[in-house]
Amino acid sequence: MKGFLILAIILSAAVPYASAEVMIINDKKYVGDDESVHIVGEIQNNLDVPLRQIQVFVTLYDVNKNIISTKETSSLVNTIMPEMKSPFDLVLTDKNSKQVHSYELDVDFKISAPKSQVIDITSSDMKKDSLDNLMITGTVANNGDITANTISVIATLYDKDGKVAAVSKTHTEPDYLRANDEAYFVLPILDQKQTENIYDYSLLAESEEYAAVPEFPIGSAILLAGSVSAYVGITRFPNKFIANLVSATNSK
Repeated sequence: MKGFLILAIILSAAVPYASAEVMIINDKKYVGDDESVHIVGEIQNNLDVPLRQIQVFVTLYDVNKNIISTKETSSLVNTIMPEMKSPFDLVLTDKNSKQVHSYELDVDFKISAPKSQVIDITSSDMKKDSLDNLMITGTVANNGDITANTISVIATLYDKDGKVAAVSKTHTEPDYLRANDEAYFVLPILDQKQTENIYDYSLLAESEEYAAVPEFPIGSAILLAGSVSAYVGITRFPNKFIANLVSATNSK
């Protein structure tokens, strides 16, 4: 019994620590062009270990705080490195989606083995084409020692308040990149209604073998008036392992 009590105390003490270190930020609900309801946000990893198999569970409530349903979606980034974040996008198309008034978010994840951070976005521009479609184009470099396979580029787009306005994901063409090579990408922003709210963006790229180099947004640029370059930085690598469950709550 004494051993059980000690374990219970340790577990109860670990939950607030994990909650402070892995959290959901910048989330909000919006209605898209096709009338589907989106709940978007970012998962922030403040631990010193990478995360994998990251799932976001969303409990949906109506105006009277009655539970409508519970849904699940995944992080758009497969491996969230320390001090980095990943967007998510839950899309609701069923008949009950219009009844959603508020929601609760839970995150579940596992600890990942370290990955080298060598997939680097070397340039990017956001602009509209002749048909008024918004897109981000740019180049990705593999600074590793082996071929990078299944390279994906993930964009998080922000409104003027810093909330997530939209997310998008694409693959380079071809989707592999030999060591020290570069590839071009085109990343469309498909929701026309949301493009009116976009003031800033950030980009990440990863492969099966490698994680992304951190990318830092340049800040309030009002991007629809022109184009910007994506800047990158350097981060540290992980060195220890801890907890794997955290929750966050938001009411809209």
